[in-house]
Amino acid sequence: MMWRLNATYRRFAAAKQGIAAVEFALVLPMLVVILLATFDGGRAIAAYMKMRAATYALASITNQYATIQSTDMTSILGATSVVMAPYTSGAPAVKISQVTISSSGVATVEWSAAQNTPARAVGSSISPPTAMVINGAYLILAEVNYTYLPLFGYFGNSSGITFSDSLYVTPRSVKCVIYQPQSSTC
Repeated sequence: MMWRLNATYRRFAAAKQGIAAVEFALVLPMLVVILLATFDGGRAIAAYMKMRAATYALASITNQYATIQSTDMTSILGATSVVMAPYTSGAPAVKISQVTISSSGVATVEWSAAQNTPARAVGSSISPPTAMVINGAYLILAEVNYTYLPLFGYFGNSSGITFSDSLYVTPRSVKCVIYQPQSSTC
């Protein structure tokens, strides 16, 4: 009896059928995790690029106006959600401000409007890039924050990944942009 058991064990140990199946079963969970991470990573990169495009659109639409009315501002701020489509899992936090630089080089917020976040305080100090600080100039500051929610839960992180972007531009065809509810002249 012992001899048969020993021979059976030797045949089992020497068998080569099924090794590939066992190896595949051991590697499959890691391959699935890598596939899901790659899929979510690709979508996160695409959402980030959409958010960057929304920031650029916000700045470029705003800097084309000479005077902005409240209804225009609502449309301008709402345009970022259109640019962000199909990534609408969370509404982007959008902020647009005009920065005035005094003759002494001090930058302050002249007017600000926002959607899904508080606007910047009028008169508050701000630090634009040094190369853009030109005495007596005006800048438009566009800011967008977006929380991306991965499809596969970011492997335990259910709060998502927050992306943010900001962009300074100069008004395109006028010295400054007038936002009727907050400023009347430049």
